Amino acid sequence: MAVRLRDDLNNHHFVLLYAYNGTGKTRLSMEFKNISKERKKNPVTDTLYYNAFTEDLFHWNNDLENDTHRHLIINKISRFFEGFRELALEEKIFNFLERYADFDFKIDYDKWIITFNKGEDNNPIKVSRGEENIFIWCIFLAIAELAIDDDGNGPYNWVKFIYIDDPISSLDDNNAIGVASDLAKLLKKGKDKVKVVISSHHSLFYNVMYNELKKIEHKSHFLHKNGTDGYILRATDETPFFHHVAILAELDKVSKNGNINTYHFNMLRAILEKTSTFFGYDDFSSCFKTVEDDVLFSRALNLLSHGKYSIYQPVEMNEDNKDLFKKILKAFTDKYEFQLPEIFA
Repeated sequence: MAVRLRDDLNNHHFVLLYAYNGTGKTRLSMEFKNISKERKKNPVTDTLYYNAFTEDLFHWNNDLENDTHRHLIINKISRFFEGFRELALEEKIFNFLERYADFDFKIDYDKWIITFNKGEDNNPIKVSRGEENIFIWCIFLAIAELAIDDDGNGPYNWVKFIYIDDPISSLDDNNAIGVASDLAKLLKKGKDKVKVVISSHHSLFYNVMYNELKKIEHKSHFLHKNGTDGYILRATDETPFFHHVAILAELDKVSKNGNINTYHFNMLRAILEKTSTFFGYDDFSSCFKTVEDDVLFSRALNLLSHGKYSIYQPVEMNEDNKDLFKKILKAFTDKYEFQLPEIFA
């Protein structure tokens, strides 16, 4: 898969990859990074990446003894920080950070620690997990900007690819849109300098990135785990999609081919819960108001979605439950008329 993504970038500036959690996006990003080292038999990579490993380059000292001097410790031996001290990135980082947060920070390059404070109070504070993640993300953006602007003589002149995996797992939707828009602006500026892969399970972030970059040469894929049979990679072409639409497309497919497993009831229940929340209903059963057999459908979903059914250990439904599943799905999609992309064609 990593080789495939690099091949895509031979003729495109960007690759967008949508995949659910648990599909293996982080492992894929590391394999992508390692390919250049294996091909050139060189311990140095050509990829600047952001993923769970990037976040792990920082860890907290919470001063458990005095409960006062809390600070974030930087793993200074990482190549990620190659130009950190010399370039004094505070201003660049803050230019990004002030768009998403209201705290300030100070970097001690002798001790390789970061302290945070708010307002006029200079006492060190511990920021929330979400604030920490957005701060680390802003550090990455500052370094990515340096790599894009590098004239060939700077500390990040080795960057040929940027791989970004799920940068906004702790952000609300408003910040997700802001992060996607700012990232797209930066990447469009550097489209002739670096090639970029972006993978995410966050449907809103993915959709904004797609719409921001769709006029530039790119490839977009949906990576789907096919039960115990491996993976399916599908081009999304001109149809960006949300998580619930992708799931409905899958449910529509299995409804037609009859390969309906027990966990599909859980997936259908999840869609109904999201729909009821969107329309302001207090219960998913409200989605079946005015639908014949609404009481039967609601009771069936309540009963059949409570099992601990796993996509990794699929169990096929009996024929009666298959028929019931088809009727419930048809009643729902007939009422709400979703446009389902042909991503499983």
